[in-house]
Amino acid sequence: MSIRLLLSLLLIVAASFTLSARVFAQRRWAVEKTFHVGGEGGFDYITIDAKSHRLYVPRSTHTMVIDADSGATVGDIAGQKHNHGVAVVPELARGFISDGAGSIIIFDLKTNAVLGTVAAKDDADGIIYDKSTGLVLVACGDAGVLITLKADADPKTAVIDAPMELGGKPEYLAADGTGKVYVNLEDKDQVAVVDLKARKVVAHWPVAPGGSPVGLSIDPEKHRLFIGCRKPQKMLVMRTEDGKIVADLPIAVGVDATRWDGNQALASTREGKLSVAEEKNGTWQTVQTVTTGLGTKTMDIDNEEHKIYLPTAEFDQPKPGATGRPTAKPGTFMIVVVAQH
Repeated sequence: MSIRLLLSLLLIVAASFTLSARVFAQRRWAVEKTFHVGGEGGFDYITIDAKSHRLYVPRSTHTMVIDADSGATVGDIAGQKHNHGVAVVPELARGFISDGAGSIIIFDLKTNAVLGTVAAKDDADGIIYDKSTGLVLVACGDAGVLITLKADADPKTAVIDAPMELGGKPEYLAADGTGKVYVNLEDKDQVAVVDLKARKVVAHWPVAPGGSPVGLSIDPEKHRLFIGCRKPQKMLVMRTEDGKIVADLPIAVGVDATRWDGNQALASTREGKLSVAEEKNGTWQTVQTVTTGLGTKTMDIDNEEHKIYLPTAEFDQPKPGATGRPTAKPGTFMIVVVAQH
């Protein structure tokens, strides 16, 4: 082998290692900025509309619309009693808000005007849109049912389809894009598998060694569910083919949401620790823990921009001997933005 050829090969190998190092470095997550939004009310599930770069944040009795780039409030949808989440349907220019008082509010994504209110079931909570069926799906906790609503229904006359009994109290849900929906049953320590075509539960899968499952997301291409459990504090990786748990990873206290990005799974917690797990050589392991601040229990992710948005606030110091969750200080609501660097 000539010296020139050898040097060329060495340069190629060195360049490959350099590129690999840069790719690895880009996979590190860090807090990029914090939007100090303010406003009154609590907060629950946050939703990003990646197409319009809009964040939708339920604040108990109203839903704030925030520019995801600047943090500016660009709209506020009033008229809810105890809201939980928002599903967006960009192709119809519609959004849907779940109100725990037993309703679904339909609004216009362009003007934020309310188009109609549809009667739901008690404790309408987790809400998503399933493009494969054209249905908005809502988990109703106290009622113990999954309800569906045609996204293109007339907002003035729309009614929900016949509710599907789940066999427990649901929290959050994820759809695989082929007509199957997976629903966490927090009180039963199970995931209910729903066939939307048959409109019934076809399986109940236990989440042991986890318990009290709340956060849920899906990688439909790799057929994996990411389940955030509170008792004990774990993030589970479950196969959607058969419900087999292939990994259980310790996380911080108070998980409320999981998401995925590429080959990584993420869990956000009230303790303010964002856990990042990754599959390497067939084994899942925690590769990073990002400090995001007390109260950052829910999140949503823009997979194109690789940015995560976590709502929280400043909290009063608990009094000695006090139990329960700390009280948020009025007007301190904020959104923490985590990005890859």
